[in-house]
Amino acid sequence: MSRLVPPHGSPTLKPLLLDEAARREELRRAESLKKVPMTSRETSDLIMMGIGAFTPLEGFMGYDDWKGCCQNYSLPGYGGLFWPIPITLSADEELAGSIAPGEEVALWDLETGAIMGTMRVTEKYRIDKEYECREIFRTTDPAHPGVQKVLQQGAVNLAGPVRVLSESYYPEMFAGIYQRPAEARRIFEERGWTTVAALQLRNPMHNSHAYLAWIAIEVCDGVYIHQLIGKLKPGDIPAEVRVRAVDALVNKYFRKDRVVQGGYPMEMRYAGPREALLHAVFRQNYGCSHLIVGRDHAGVGNYYGPYDAQKIFREIPPGALRIQPLCLDWTFYCYECRSMASMKTCPHETTAVIDENGQYRGGARLMLSGTLLRKLMSEGKPVPPEFSKPEVIAILKEYYDSLAKSSAADRASEPPRPA
Repeated sequence: MSRLVPPHGSPTLKPLLLDEAARREELRRAESLKKVPMTSRETSDLIMMGIGAFTPLEGFMGYDDWKGCCQNYSLPGYGGLFWPIPITLSADEELAGSIAPGEEVALWDLETGAIMGTMRVTEKYRIDKEYECREIFRTTDPAHPGVQKVLQQGAVNLAGPVRVLSESYYPEMFAGIYQRPAEARRIFEERGWTTVAALQLRNPMHNSHAYLAWIAIEVCDGVYIHQLIGKLKPGDIPAEVRVRAVDALVNKYFRKDRVVQGGYPMEMRYAGPREALLHAVFRQNYGCSHLIVGRDHAGVGNYYGPYDAQKIFREIPPGALRIQPLCLDWTFYCYECRSMASMKTCPHETTAVIDENGQYRGGARLMLSGTLLRKLMSEGKPVPPEFSKPEVIAILKEYYDSLAKSSAADRASEPPRPA
């Protein structure tokens, strides 16, 4: 009997990925079916259902579940189960109109051209896209990357149970880091862990991330450093670079028996508070008892307040989730304390000043963020040693140097402009 937190809304995980024999047979059958193209977000959601990360979902949501999810975090089709973000599949009007109720279709990935699964279409419906954006993203601004994706969806949503045939390139490209929920649970159980804190990562792990992880290890049996290896917005650091940087930090600065690394294939929506809840749902499926929620969790730009993702856990219905938020304050390096600190512990309120040469010029608090790190690196400016470990900085410098060389080569190959 497992002592880990149970999966969300189910006593057991419900992966929808077929075994090899069934997969081969279903793939042959799918070749003769009408093909429905999927965006990268829809493909990643299908894979999450396939590996059981979206337990207990059986397929893409119908209208009632879409509306209930947007309106009050509730899925009528699953007995009112709590769910924070719609998991839907869209199609254009012409394709949707050609699909009969009950028809089986093949689901193929627009980017790779691979058939990823099959679905029995039980429902076709239209949605109010602006309504979904207001409820989920708290904005209808098309500059928001998540809003942009919803507004670009097809006019009609298709719903129905799915069979998943592939995990795409993730198991091969991210071998050793990519994990299914059942695999993570097995590792936790082998270590005798009962309380596990998940650390969500979409940026390289700087010292603030490490500090949060160390705090979590003090109050839980271990920490699960869970990296997003799905698609990010332009300008974010690629997953393969980030994985190398996290490896370098963890291998030297963490006790091996208190940390597990994993990667998951979901695409970021940048939905802030709502996405924090979705992160909690599938981390519960991975076996985690706690989710570390720090400053601006899953946010983008200035669309959300710095602690909105923490507040939302106090606003959802009691008992909606078994996993609990581990809410931690904004952390930074303090030159007066001469250590990492947080708003709750540090009495020195001045902001540290770092000049363009990376030299400290006074003040106490050096605020650390992935955004600042990317800015310094992309502009070729020195990164203060208090920001991140030297092993991490070296890997990121190599990456940004390669971008600069590539950009210079592109400029050199351009034809000269006419005088």
